[in-house]
Amino acid sequence: MGVLLTADTAAAGQAAGGGMIMIIYIVCIFAFLYFFMIRPQKKEQKKMATMLSALEIGDCVLTNSGFYGIVIDITDDTVIVEFGNNKNCRIPMQKTAIAQVEKASAE
Repeated sequence: MGVLLTADTAAAGQAAGGGMIMIIYIVCIFAFLYFFMIRPQKKEQKKMATMLSALEIGDCVLTNSGFYGIVIDITDDTVIVEFGNNKNCRIPMQKTAIAQVEKASAE
């Protein structure tokens, strides 16, 4: 009877150790996902938000569709961008459609 009890307690000890290893693996996977996927994405979103908040009239912008233009007017969530030399080509678009901003140089 004593031999059966020690075999049962040894099996229970191995099961508890296996559970701890599984928890450690899960924590490591979540840490990996956070540091290599979630954190860089939040960093990029913060960089984009600061870029769009610093947007001013006269800045040269590159849109997500690949067009370069000059910012003519800014409202809360939209901007009016002038494309090309034609003064009639002014298109309103969302701020989120801007991929890159080049500040106007002080001449």
